[in-house]
Amino acid sequence: MNDLSKDVARHVAIDESAAGQRVDNFLLRVLKGVPKSHVYRILRSGEVRVNRRRVRPDARLAAGDDLRIPPVRMAAAEAVPRRARPVVPPILYEDDALIAIDKPAGLAVHGGSGVAFGAIEQLRAARPDATFLELAHRLDRDTSGVLLLAKKRSALTNLHAQLRGGEMRKIYLVLVRGRWTSDTRHVQLPLSKYVTPAGERRVSVSDAGLPSQTLFRRALSLRSYTLLEAELLTGRTHQIRVHFQYLGCPVAGDRIYGRKKSTIMLERHFLHATSLTIRLPGEKTPRTFEARLPEELQQVLNDLRTKEAL
Repeated sequence: MNDLSKDVARHVAIDESAAGQRVDNFLLRVLKGVPKSHVYRILRSGEVRVNRRRVRPDARLAAGDDLRIPPVRMAAAEAVPRRARPVVPPILYEDDALIAIDKPAGLAVHGGSGVAFGAIEQLRAARPDATFLELAHRLDRDTSGVLLLAKKRSALTNLHAQLRGGEMRKIYLVLVRGRWTSDTRHVQLPLSKYVTPAGERRVSVSDAGLPSQTLFRRALSLRSYTLLEAELLTGRTHQIRVHFQYLGCPVAGDRIYGRKKSTIMLERHFLHATSLTIRLPGEKTPRTFEARLPEELQQVLNDLRTKEAL
């Protein structure tokens, strides 16, 4: 066995960036590679102390707390996890509280489900001195565009509150197959998650599902495709893609909720988070971050305009 802490307990001074975080979540983040079961074992045993007192896993940390972490051991094979490459996608905006990046298609926002690492792991690897860096929301792996990350716990809490309260405005550009006849359409459909026999997670329209709303605005009409702006009024998994599948106009290039055969050359689905509007901490006027349409999607539009102009 490899001893990760040299048989010496660690004492961590909690700063503002970790204030408000649950003890178990904090430990899972700082004790990377340590089995989750072991983290909860040391919590139950009372070996983890905050200000010399035993704590429950759901206890919240406060700035100035002294957190005692006992020595932990793990197998040598577990002690050397695969590391993310220190890559930083194009930065649209950054201050001391948050970062807005232009996430490329093909990059997951985080590791898991067969993905070793994603944008958050790459950014953490590129900034090893950052004390706090968390995703404020998510994008599908093959969806490009504006992605926000918080650099402080207070900023993350603020962004989540804006998201829950409908203050965060997210606009996507999406190309669908078929003729969309409405200039503006407000779609409200309940969505449910399920798992396929092959173990893959999917979403479908179901009366038993959670409410979801998307506002669509037509931007460009072609003979067999339509370009639309989609504004998320709720943020369900795969919401835009499933709405279009149900309405009979699947997203171009969508191999899960669309058609397998396509008349356009595209290795991803045509869905791009083009703008995101929020209130920055301390500011009254909302700020909008924008990401230009990627070159491969712009080329598809140019080709279709030439072939299918009305």
